[in-house]
Order: sequence, then C-alpha cells, then structure tokens
Amino acid sequence: MSDAEILFERRGAAGIVTLNRPKALNAVTHTMVHALSAQLAEWADDDAVTRVVIMANGERAFSAGGDIRALYELGKAGKHKEALQFWADEYPLNAAIKNYRKPYVALIDGIAMGGGIGISVHGSHRVAFDRFSFAMPEVGIGFFPDVGATWFLPRMPGELGAYCALTGERFNAADGIAAGVATHRVPSARYGALVDGLTGTVSVDAVLSAFTEPAGEGPISARRAAIDRLFTGNRVEAILAALDREAASTNVDAEWAGKTAALMRTKSPLSLKLALAQVRFGATADFATCMRTEFRIVSRIIHGHDFYEGVRAVIVDKDNKPVWQPATLGEVSDAEVARHFAPLGADELAL
Repeated sequence: MSDAEILFERRGAAGIVTLNRPKALNAVTHTMVHALSAQLAEWADDDAVTRVVIMANGERAFSAGGDIRALYELGKAGKHKEALQFWADEYPLNAAIKNYRKPYVALIDGIAMGGGIGISVHGSHRVAFDRFSFAMPEVGIGFFPDVGATWFLPRMPGELGAYCALTGERFNAADGIAAGVATHRVPSARYGALVDGLTGTVSVDAVLSAFTEPAGEGPISARRAAIDRLFTGNRVEAILAALDREAASTNVDAEWAGKTAALMRTKSPLSLKLALAQVRFGATADFATCMRTEFRIVSRIIHGHDFYEGVRAVIVDKDNKPVWQPATLGEVSDAEVARHFAPLGADELAL
C-alpha cells in the first residue's frame, strides 16, 4: 500500500480515487485537494475514463472532514493568508465536482462530514452503505457548514437542512437517502462487487439500479413533522423557544425537543446564527454565489475567536468545554452576521 494521502488508478472504464489517511479518518489535506483537482481535470479529457469512483481506505470513515488541526495551527501562528489558501483551493474543487461532465460516484461506508461531504455530495451519484454516517457538525467547533452546504442544505426536504446545520446530528443511511444526501442504498457486503461492476462499460445508472435496496426510515426522518414545525423562521432564538415549548408539552416529541434544544445550546452562538443565515440565503442563490459567500464567511471566521476556541476544546485539548465569544445568542447582532456575508472586493473567491 502506498503511503500517499490519496491514490489514483485506472481500472477498466473507471478512474478510481482512494482516500488514504485511515488513521486520520481520511481528513482532507491541502495536498489531497491539489492532487484530486489535477486528476479530475486530466480524466475529464480522457475518453477511456467514462466515470470516476471515489472511495476510502479504512473501516471507520469515508472522510471525517478537512484537516482542521493544520488550519488551526496556521491561524494560531498568524498565517491567515496561508490557511485561507486551503479554502481558496478546496471550494473550486467542490465546484468542479458539482459541474463534472462524467458520472462521479462516491462510495460512502463510514463517517462523512465537512470536507468529506464536499468531495462526495456534489457528485452525480452518492452510495450509502451500512456504516454511512453523514453530519455537518461545524457549529460545535465555532465554524460553519461550508464546502457547498449553503447550496445543498436548503435543498433538503422541509427543514432538514436547518436541523442539520444547527444540531450537527448524524444522518444514517436511511436518513441520508431521505435527505437527498445519498442517492442509492447498497449493503456493505456488496461493496466489492459494486466496485467491480462500476469498472465495466455498463452505464453507472444501470449498475447502481441492480445493486440498490430499499432504504427504510431512519430516526431523523421519523421526526420530519416535528422538525418541519419547529425549525422554521430566520431566528435561532425563535427555534430554541419553539423547542422549549415542545419540551414542556405532553406531546410525543417533548423529550426529543428538550434534548435537541440542550444540544444546540452547547454550540457557538455566532456559528448558529451564521449557519441559519446561510441556509436561508442559499435557498434562492445559485451554486457559484453560495461558494463565494462561504469564502466571504471563512475569510472573517479565521480572524475571529470561536473557531480556534472550538478546535482547542474538541480536537486539541479535548476538554469539550469551549468558552464562546460572544457567549449568548443575544450578544450576536444582525450586523455582525451581515459583516461575515459582505463582499471581499479584490479578494473574492475565483471559481
């Protein structure tokens, strides 16, 4: 096995991409972003490659996100421009996958979060296996759902996108299908056979159709009515108030609502407000505008407090006791949220 972070091979009609950092849960590094961008461009012009298949080594994760630790260390060292270059390269890769003119098939049998979503969800086909676990947990580290989440979260059914962004809760395979994050449900026992099928000349749609099984209903999907009722509107405070009222009721969703409200209250207040604003903004924006908006937000986030405090608490010191600034939702003004969305002038993201 090569020690390269990402592996590429031609297998039959398929260009195969394998994420190869299993000990780091296949977190996406800057090197991997450059390599995947270059390889996709090469395969786009190679008539012998009729589809791209992306998978991962290791049993735990497809990809648990971007290499947040490295970005944290760059920012702490004052190398903000260097850190920002990661996102300046990552977001165009997400866009390239979204606009790829050949089938792009992500095989997800494990954790897929953050940056791992960016290199999978925008592809034409996303296969959920038994260990599929999707989440956008960024508000818990003082960050925000990026890699195109401004586009794909508001396009989930009902208020699932707002729920996903504000809670960071994990969607299993059935929930992934219901949310539109995954397009096909295949048992893990058939993983190898599916890869073999995808390397042939039979159309991707026909191969996946032959392997797909019913997804069933997941625990989040079972709460759809409550989620759609309680996660409406443009104010995080109003959503929390609705959850609190539900928790105090005798309704069947009372206990769940109380736990959900308590979970949200552990997140960065600024991140919560940014995330909800993103979901509402993205509902009427095109994909390129969503990506440029995310670059505007991250350009401000890396000069702030909560991202570094969140990564410290969750990833570095692992005390899970972040001290957010501002500490409450009431201290996060609408003007402060708007500032993160403001144009960057000459520094706008180039797609």
